[in-house]
Amino acid sequence: MQNNIILEIKNLSKQFPGVKALDDVSIDIRTAEVHALLGENGAGKSTLIKILTGAYQKDEGEIIFNGEQVQITSPNDAINYGIGAVYQELTLIPQLSIMENMFLGNEPLLNANPPIINWDKMKKSSAEILKMLGLNINPLTKTGALGVGMQQMVEIAKALVRTPKILIMDEPTSSLSAAETERLFDVVESLKKKGITIIYISHKLEEIMLLADRVTVLRDGKKVGTENIADINEDKLIQMMVGRSLNDKYPKYQVEIKEEALRIENFSGNKFKDVSFDVHHGEILGVYGLVGAGRTEVARAIFGADPKQKGEIFIDGKPVNIKSPKDAIANGLAFLPEDRKNQGLILKNTVEFNINLSSLSINSKKWINLCKLKEKALDMVNQLKIQPPYINHICLNLSGGNQQKVVIAKWVMTDANIFIFDEPTRGIDVGSKVEVYNVMNSLVKKGAAVIMISSEMEEILGMSDRIVVMHEGKVTAILNRRDATSEKICAAAIGRA
Repeated sequence: MQNNIILEIKNLSKQFPGVKALDDVSIDIRTAEVHALLGENGAGKSTLIKILTGAYQKDEGEIIFNGEQVQITSPNDAINYGIGAVYQELTLIPQLSIMENMFLGNEPLLNANPPIINWDKMKKSSAEILKMLGLNINPLTKTGALGVGMQQMVEIAKALVRTPKILIMDEPTSSLSAAETERLFDVVESLKKKGITIIYISHKLEEIMLLADRVTVLRDGKKVGTENIADINEDKLIQMMVGRSLNDKYPKYQVEIKEEALRIENFSGNKFKDVSFDVHHGEILGVYGLVGAGRTEVARAIFGADPKQKGEIFIDGKPVNIKSPKDAIANGLAFLPEDRKNQGLILKNTVEFNINLSSLSINSKKWINLCKLKEKALDMVNQLKIQPPYINHICLNLSGGNQQKVVIAKWVMTDANIFIFDEPTRGIDVGSKVEVYNVMNSLVKKGAAVIMISSEMEEILGMSDRIVVMHEGKVTAILNRRDATSEKICAAAIGRA
């Protein structure tokens, strides 16, 4: 092997109906390096990873592993070659213990016929792997009792059971807190020292600049280039990703803020207490807090998705009674949930179907006007640059960022004038983020009010007119844009305001 290369991808191509997902891509991956894979949604990252893990088969090209050409035709082939993966979406079974999830399908046996599981060996091995990851937790603990961050670490432990030579991490920090993210970074460095190669996929440029040795950028299914991290900066990476410079990552419009649109008073629920704030027409109200602060719970209660214990809602100064999402929609509210796959979309249906789902009663009266629905869906696909740009595409087959755009399109199509965006840019590349921000800008320019829940400090500071900070279910600060700093927000988020 030259230059200690463990994996070579040569002239790889993959075609789907109507779109070339990968076009003559060549990449080399070195032993014990962290090699970042970067690109906008739809750039081809997921397709490449699915080929390497055996979920898809390549149309053209070669895969060379340890100097020998290999054929990866199934996930088992990938596992046998030593390629493991930790995906953004958790694949654990909550009812099983940590060790059962770690060894699922790979249980050590006392004897083969009849097959009897060696539980002692399984417990000992799982404890050793967990200890290696710095996790002081009983392997017999039910996985469903763990938080999302800890479950993500169990996913890594599960991958390590098979002693991979290459470990693919797909957006591993998307659901992690700051402390959990730091622990993950320590794990990545530890695995690298043990000789394991990491292919690291993330939209967070700061993570890539901190962790990676080299980065490969894909755009529209083609390789743009591979660079040493030491020789590049974030601005250059953005330019490689989107084909242009993004001088303004947060294109905040100055809009006249008018009368009050929505106000909640003394709102209390299962995970929040006595929450009060308002948002005005023409305003983007940011809501910030650490994991468990109660932000999403408040939003769901406002929208009627979860019951509240007490409190009042006022829309345009008048009290309203919202007991269900149907009531919320009737009062002009729209809610883009954090969990787009389970709560925002019907994944097995088309882009056109999902876009029109919340506005059928508006755009069709006694009869469903199919031509009008198709026309409006096409307009939204073009406005939000959904890729691929086909309204008959199944949402399950879209990238995460494009799925989010379909959710946004669905609610923009309604007559709503109060929009609640819960983590609207999670899992979206920097170019698509700007498009989402411009959607928010266009909404407030038309007089709508936007509540934006976000865990990204820069996003909160860059796009909000005012900022509500929550800690352990309570509002600890409300800051104007001109007065807000990251220090003030952080202090309020940990309850020190």
